Amino acid sequence: MPRLTSGAWPLLSLLTILASLLPVDALYFYLDGTSQRCFFEELPKDTLVVGHYNAEQWNEQARSYTPNEYMGIFITVDEVFDNDHRVVSQRGAHKGRFTFSAADSGDHKICFTPQNAGSASQGWLTGGLPAGGVKLTLDLVIGETSAIESTDKGKIQDIVSKVRDLNGRLQDIRREQVFQREREAEFRDQSESTNARVLSHLRAFFIKQKLT
Repeated sequence: MPRLTSGAWPLLSLLTILASLLPVDALYFYLDGTSQRCFFEELPKDTLVVGHYNAEQWNEQARSYTPNEYMGIFITVDEVFDNDHRVVSQRGAHKGRFTFSAADSGDHKICFTPQNAGSASQGWLTGGLPAGGVKLTLDLVIGETSAIESTDKGKIQDIVSKVRDLNGRLQDIRREQVFQREREAEFRDQSESTNARVLSHLRAFFIKQKLT
């Protein structure tokens, strides 16, 4: 069961679902301005975690959460069981992706920190809302590396199959084009031969008419 840090928003329902991911639908939680939010996830050895995130900031003028291109997200992942050894330290845009693999079994501390959350127009608020000034949507896939790689291989095989099918169709089209060119050449040769015979007969006819 994931365990929240003391400064985290109530993400119990989110993290309970995260414990059994592979995959899940996108979930979201709120952050207050540039404050950090963390949670703990116990992962087995060789578990691959793939996360897609999208942070939006409250816009008072629009009265809704909207993208802020100036805002970034700082993501860290620490191995708690190994003296907080940091395996991820990533500064990204307001929307992006992160991955890591558990080198050993144990707790991992995953944190998100908004940056430059107030550098846009005056319509942006960086905090003070009951829910929080930043809404972060998170889509995680947590599972064995082999399982995710198997899924990726399945997708690749599907793409390869489609490419082969397209190549087969292209080969059929090329063969049809070659066949059509051969028939056109054959028809042209026959037409030229026929025209030559007609001209020969006409020439012979006119010569005969002159002699008579």
